Amino acid sequence: MNPLNIGNISAKLPIVQGGMGVAISLSGLASAVANAGGIGVISAVAIGMTEPDYMKNYREANKRALQKEIRKARSLTKGILGVNLMVAVTDYEDLLTVSLEEKIDVIILGAGLPLKMPKYVLEKGFDNIHTKFIPKVSSAKAAKLIFSYWAKNYNYIPDAIIVEGPMAGGHLGFKKNNLISESEVLSDIIESTVNEINYFEKEFEKEIPVIAGGGIYTGKDIYSIMQKGAKGVKMGSRFVTTHECDASIKFKETYINSKQEDIIIIDSPVGLPGRAIRNKFIDQIYSGNAKPFKCYWKCLKSCDSKNVPYCIAQALHNAAQGNMEEGFAFAGSKAYKATKIQSVPDLITELRIDYYRVKYLEYLKDLIGDNFIPEKFSLPDILPNILKIRLT
Repeated sequence: MNPLNIGNISAKLPIVQGGMGVAISLSGLASAVANAGGIGVISAVAIGMTEPDYMKNYREANKRALQKEIRKARSLTKGILGVNLMVAVTDYEDLLTVSLEEKIDVIILGAGLPLKMPKYVLEKGFDNIHTKFIPKVSSAKAAKLIFSYWAKNYNYIPDAIIVEGPMAGGHLGFKKNNLISESEVLSDIIESTVNEINYFEKEFEKEIPVIAGGGIYTGKDIYSIMQKGAKGVKMGSRFVTTHECDASIKFKETYINSKQEDIIIIDSPVGLPGRAIRNKFIDQIYSGNAKPFKCYWKCLKSCDSKNVPYCIAQALHNAAQGNMEEGFAFAGSKAYKATKIQSVPDLITELRIDYYRVKYLEYLKDLIGDNFIPEKFSLPDILPNILKIRLT
């Protein structure tokens, strides 16, 4: 695996841990991934729900909690850290400014088009900011729109781009029909995005890595998508079932106990389809049993709190705390493959071994030709000790 270079920041491993909310990926998981050589990411969405005064002062609670988690993560690692922000939340600019003030290494901007920048950025200037900006999109068209807008209005372009395909977990930037019919393919979106970004790379004379996300679960998945032009991958669900993940053990066991048919597409209260693990809470909602709640603020711009059957932020936070009766788990399409809880270092080792297994089998196939039969080759024999040592 080649390093992932984003401007003057270089991650030893081309793996970006997905920012999962609410309170699934905080300082614990982010610092562990950063220590392993990847980019660890803290999810900022409703992060203040961990603060005692969240119901009374959600803006300040969110800002305070994000600052705490960034600083805690920094105390645990010297690796590369990021924050995942939703453009759709009402305090988006507040959280973006906190992240910049804390000199976070990268900011991932999803759930909306990150076109307008806060005063902090405009007054300080992009070139004087340590943080690298990475929009997250679902199409080459959206990537082109963002890059064109930034180029025209700021004379600057994002430092990387994440392309999240239809197999991802959580809220998805696709129409429900496309998700059900599986008409969108990540590899195709990656190739078209690489072609669009190539123009901006030449225009601004800098490399813009395209990072693939959604359905990336194994080392083989990583190798395959990189053959389509991706320079790195974003992985969320695979990191849930690690000891270091900040979610409750009950949340992690939801993944381990799930079957393929349990991974379903739901209609989220915020107006987007989402992929989750079916449970009693979801069944109750679809049976017409609403969960009444009082909204003290409108945390998501698109949420019609007076007419939705439940508060999704509260449901996700409940699940993260282990209260699966009053919440549910978002999950990627391959979450059902989880069979155990392991450490982040062990997970990274598995991914690397699988990646190089596929890579060397491809090499042997090219070398030997049509007579190559993978089943007749034992990689441990060809490459002594590859499966006996921990790859570091």
